[in-house]
Amino acid sequence: MGKEVVRWQQRFQNYQKSLNYLEDALTIKEPDIIQRAGIIQFFEMTLELAWHTMKDYLESQGFLNLNSPRDTIKKAFEIELIGGGHEWLKALEDRNLTSHSYDEEIAAEVENLIRINYYPLLKNFSERMKLKT
Repeated sequence: MGKEVVRWQQRFQNYQKSLNYLEDALTIKEPDIIQRAGIIQFFEMTLELAWHTMKDYLESQGFLNLNSPRDTIKKAFEIELIGGGHEWLKALEDRNLTSHSYDEEIAAEVENLIRINYYPLLKNFSERMKLKT
């Protein structure tokens, strides 16, 4: 079990770095197309690290058979590791949408969702996980 604890803590450190990069990128008020792509990329990376951190933490707590991001998010919500389960699943859908094609209109919409909805979710997860370390 010691290995898993170290694993989730290491993953969480990487998550926090990624979240900080996203936070810095979000200080750009009116990003150009390249800056917007960077914001979306940081969001994708941070969301990926979030669910992997959740999975590693849950496994260290004895929850197994978490085979997908969806399974992981549902279990994390069930045990109150995260709030806003539906918003997390929507963030996952939007991440999938942006990672498979680039449409400027969709990118602008997702950037707005990141600022208003998803960054607060990610930040809240960070605060909750800090209490576990």
